[in-house]
Amino acid sequence: MRAALVGVDFGKDDFAPSLEELSLLSQSAGAEPVTTITCKRSSPDAAFFVGSGKADEIAHAVADAALDIVIFNHALSPAQQRNLERHLKVRVVDRTSLILDIFAQRAHSHEGKVQVELAQLQHLATRLIRGWTHLERQKGGIGLRGPGETQLETDRRLLGERVKMLKQKLDKLHKQRETQRRSRGRSNTLSVSLVGYTNAGKSSLFNNMTKAGAYAANQLFATLDTTSRRLYLGDAGNIVISDTVGFIRELPHQLVAAFRATLEETIHADLLLHVVDASSPVRFDQIQQVNQVLEEIGADHIPQILVWNKIDLAGLEPSVEVDECDKIQRVCLSAHTGAGIGLLREAIAEFALAKTSGIAQTARSEAVDARLDFQ
Repeated sequence: MRAALVGVDFGKDDFAPSLEELSLLSQSAGAEPVTTITCKRSSPDAAFFVGSGKADEIAHAVADAALDIVIFNHALSPAQQRNLERHLKVRVVDRTSLILDIFAQRAHSHEGKVQVELAQLQHLATRLIRGWTHLERQKGGIGLRGPGETQLETDRRLLGERVKMLKQKLDKLHKQRETQRRSRGRSNTLSVSLVGYTNAGKSSLFNNMTKAGAYAANQLFATLDTTSRRLYLGDAGNIVISDTVGFIRELPHQLVAAFRATLEETIHADLLLHVVDASSPVRFDQIQQVNQVLEEIGADHIPQILVWNKIDLAGLEPSVEVDECDKIQRVCLSAHTGAGIGLLREAIAEFALAKTSGIAQTARSEAVDARLDFQ
């Protein structure tokens, strides 16, 4: 599927990296980016997002190169999408729809599929009128449609019922995860979650540490389903480590909401390993984007260790950095070559032992307080 990519520069610093990311996203979805069209604006045009002159330029590019689809690097309103499709005579997809499409391709588990479908339907609900403008008239009550119900109303009702059913399924899955977490909590097993920007190498690191064989590939959103494994760390005992879905700038809110059950592994973790692609020129911006999503899901209070991955590509050596309190802040390693993995294991073990010591000290203090109260 041959595509034109469209980006509007509103004066933000991350315009160029965001456009490169759009190209990777479109390729991940199965499209072939043929041309990229950009423009500068102070604010979006109400009708076409890019303005009528630029819309004409895109239309000429589509006709000249016989393109099949136009992909915008922004979230479009239903009206803007409808106007653009009429003007360009091809399918128009915005960034939100593109990410949802990739998620739909990559979801393999039952839970992942339910979460993606819910996000897609919630996104579709605002755009239903696009497909039924020619049927906006009363139709008789034959089959599914009730008397006096339009096709659009029928679709909205059926879609609403499906959304309600999917939410009930996710609630059930949420309760199952809660039971599993309580079981881990009773055994005082440390819970560690891998978080980070998409394609930072989380699954490769997870596989290297646990020998789990989780799917890992050099592509955006290779992992959608949370995988957890036990890991033995010597004196620190067993921990549970979980691989989670990657984050991205402007992650659609529907996905954050729908994937809450998956992301709760992150919310309830004792420690986050924030995996960063050390070879990326925009790594600091990606760290900020991940921290924004962590704040959005209520996980910004959990202790973090920054894991600078891909040091083999960045020309760095395996190392550990500590803060002024001698707490480990950053571990530099390569999940691909295995260099520095031992340093990360030691860092997690150190955290686990410190946490166990803290729990024991708290328990002793509470026991002393209880005795004093009794006396």
